[in-house]
Amino acid sequence: MSLLSLIGRQNRMLVKDFEKYGKELDEIVNKSKFLVIGGAGSIGQEVVKQIFKRNPKLLHVVDISENNLAEVVRDVRSSYGYTDGETDFFPLDFTSKEFDVFWQDKADYDYVLNLSALKHVRSDQFVFTLMRMINVNIVGTDHSMKLAQEHGVKKYFAVSSDKAKNPANLMGSTKCIMEDILFTNPYGATCSTARFANVAFSDGSLLHGFRQRLLKGQPIAAPSDITRYFILPEEAGELCLMSTIFGEHQDIFFPKENSEELKLTNFPGIARAYLHSMGYEPVEVDSEEEARSRVSELATKKKWPCYFFKSDTSGEKPFEEFYAEDDIVDWDSFEDMGIVKWQGSNEDVFKRAQEFLMNYNILRQSNNWQREDVVAMIKKACPTLSYVDTGKFLSGRM
Repeated sequence: MSLLSLIGRQNRMLVKDFEKYGKELDEIVNKSKFLVIGGAGSIGQEVVKQIFKRNPKLLHVVDISENNLAEVVRDVRSSYGYTDGETDFFPLDFTSKEFDVFWQDKADYDYVLNLSALKHVRSDQFVFTLMRMINVNIVGTDHSMKLAQEHGVKKYFAVSSDKAKNPANLMGSTKCIMEDILFTNPYGATCSTARFANVAFSDGSLLHGFRQRLLKGQPIAAPSDITRYFILPEEAGELCLMSTIFGEHQDIFFPKENSEELKLTNFPGIARAYLHSMGYEPVEVDSEEEARSRVSELATKKKWPCYFFKSDTSGEKPFEEFYAEDDIVDWDSFEDMGIVKWQGSNEDVFKRAQEFLMNYNILRQSNNWQREDVVAMIKKACPTLSYVDTGKFLSGRM
């Protein structure tokens, strides 16, 4: 069974858009210089491949994960070989002093794409990881955007999330604040972004977890009352590159959910399809304990235990959304992509965003971090946040 079939789809998205704009995209990439930050993550790797195969003039890839970065090198060399231009890979933390010095030495880019992010809702449970999430998703974005503008970059792209619109969790709110930072930046940088759905089977995702559970002989567990949009990793990379090259300042690209190829899908449906594709019959059980205890018994019969439960953890939203009813949306420029034309009140949003950065820096220097203080700071900067702390978190689930 194909990846498309597992997520309930038949055809690739963006095919017609690439038929229309592909030649122009190829020409622009071929004569341009790129820096990709966070290029070894699931989406970052796809962006790197989209750029690399179009033979760019220069491509530098930065990521904190040395091992994943090595795999990116092997992947592009094994798939596409080499480019006529310069391609280099740097294991660096883009929030570090080393990255700043790297910029001073290497900065000569036309486009900067920032794919670096803490993306898990589970990472907002503790104040330490929540502060790092802010540092990566917001402060690092602001700083690297400033560097980009100082060195004459044409366009700065930073990836957002469908969780940024009317966020229900702190991770989503950091992306919401990031959008405000991008679009009201005082540096005069031209910026665009993309909100997209869950990337199917990307590293760390619940669907990736299905693969890991089967590989490790463990039961599958998933919420039964949560639906999400799913796109392929390749589509995520394509969407980011299209926004980078063709997006105007304050444009938010997203995959059209009114497309026949993008529908809200629940996790149990994908779990069942995945198990069937692997030759197993799913068997629903009533508890985690029963699921764990029955793996050996059921596996010998080519069956697999599944525990589907009602979600009760903090920050969960029944479904995600790409835009609000009162947003201005360009539905006509692309076949499978819509564009939200960001229309925030620049002065008010700018003041709120800058106050957040100032308060974060003060708190970070104090070394006296309380989670409730950080949550209050986030809520003030993101008024649309509807966060419910149930006292339960995903680390308490299988």
